[in-house]
Amino acid sequence: MQYGFVLDQRRCIGCHACTVACKSENEVPLGDFRTWVKYTEVGAFPAVRRHFAVLRCNQCTAAPCVTICPVTALHKRLDGIVDLDKDVCIGCKACMQACPYDALYLNEDTGGAEKCHFCAHRVEQGLKPACEVVCPETAIVSGDLHDPGSPASRLLAEVPGAVARRVEQGTGPNVFYLGAHPATLEPGTAQEPDMYLWSDRRLPKPPLPEADAARFYRPDARTALDVDHKIHWGWRVSAYLVTKGIAAGAALWAPFVAFMPAAQGFARDYLPEVLVLMFLAITNVLLVADLKRPRQFLSILLRPNTRSWLVKGAWVLTAFGAIGTAVLAARLFGFDGLADGLRWTNLVGGSLAAAYTAFLFAQCEGRDLWQHTRTLLPHLLVQALCVGGLALLPLVPDAKLGMALAVLALAHHAFGLWEHLGPHETANARMAAALLPTVPAWRGTRMGAFHLGMATTTGSAVLAMLLLVAGIAHPVSLGLCALLGAAGLFLYEQAYVRAGQLPPLS
Repeated sequence: MQYGFVLDQRRCIGCHACTVACKSENEVPLGDFRTWVKYTEVGAFPAVRRHFAVLRCNQCTAAPCVTICPVTALHKRLDGIVDLDKDVCIGCKACMQACPYDALYLNEDTGGAEKCHFCAHRVEQGLKPACEVVCPETAIVSGDLHDPGSPASRLLAEVPGAVARRVEQGTGPNVFYLGAHPATLEPGTAQEPDMYLWSDRRLPKPPLPEADAARFYRPDARTALDVDHKIHWGWRVSAYLVTKGIAAGAALWAPFVAFMPAAQGFARDYLPEVLVLMFLAITNVLLVADLKRPRQFLSILLRPNTRSWLVKGAWVLTAFGAIGTAVLAARLFGFDGLADGLRWTNLVGGSLAAAYTAFLFAQCEGRDLWQHTRTLLPHLLVQALCVGGLALLPLVPDAKLGMALAVLALAHHAFGLWEHLGPHETANARMAAALLPTVPAWRGTRMGAFHLGMATTTGSAVLAMLLLVAGIAHPVSLGLCALLGAAGLFLYEQAYVRAGQLPPLS
């Protein structure tokens, strides 16, 4: 059994009755939408036609929001409806990154995610969804798509040419459109105006350079009305990538510190693990602080969705921290051989801690830039080794380590340029890659975070190497290089995280 919709855009008059009924039936907050009508104007004056498209959750067969939700708040019912337990949701916003249809929103009053649930409370009583009841043109038809006799199935059989949105994502959408113009269903196809019909935009349009805009937008299509959605992952996620990288990188360098002549005493025996635990603690604080319901963070461990890489990542970080703690404890109690052995063991923990985000981002089906896993996974390892090694340098001023870090910084720079200039499989990813240099380093500046960040990290690593090779290194100067390297990586992550969320999904 699979409930779904057929939206007959040949009949739709763009009256928004479905939107109003949905908001009234489900108490949707002002400014948020579970279903909405998009207007797209196609043609040139005077031969212009306005096309409508009713957009909403697609009740996917393989719903990525269900897969990524760490606490099983989202689940697929036996009747095929993707439902959400608002009381269980912890407000991690991962589902909004996973949805390719922009169908979830965050209720700022409650801190939980919400979405169209097919008016399940009505369906259970044998009633139709509210949007279908109020549509004056019967443009909305629901039914069991697995039942050939249902109204939706009969309409699909009678009228050829039904299409679904973004089927290339592999989600198995169960909302089908009849007579919809392609420009209304393919996000990023129609030109984006500075303001919408009847209203200003809530958020600015994607800041595509003029040359790139010509590549992506149809010259004859303009979005006249749509719903803007927020950038849900911001500076805390960017900072988490940096602090997690420092912790992981310190662990990856730890077994080799004993072979560095410049490492003595505390720096040799304790510094890597101190950095691991300190920056792992900061990472955990950032992750919890980014939740809209931080008091419920333990739900990730108490009712985990084992398919979610948010959960697997929590397990990785827990095991990684436990091994780091065991190394320190063994060292404190005089078991140096055991401590050294555990350092080698934690190479696995450090590698997983650095790289698991690539698998988490791969579950974000709505953010195609982040799904460049074959590039992102080694890039995360390179980033971790670079900033983790820079954090060790002030107390471990080893020239060979400095040279290795300069090479790693250059590799990071090369990976970043490849993300921007290399090939991408989808238009969404290509647009996000084009937007990478447009993200500002900070509010009110024209400097781009992408190039400035990479240049800062590369420059700080090369400077540290030159200081070490010249024999004029000082803990303060090397510490400044480490701070600059981490700051540069933060700016790069700001560009990467934000650019991935800028291309429209509706």
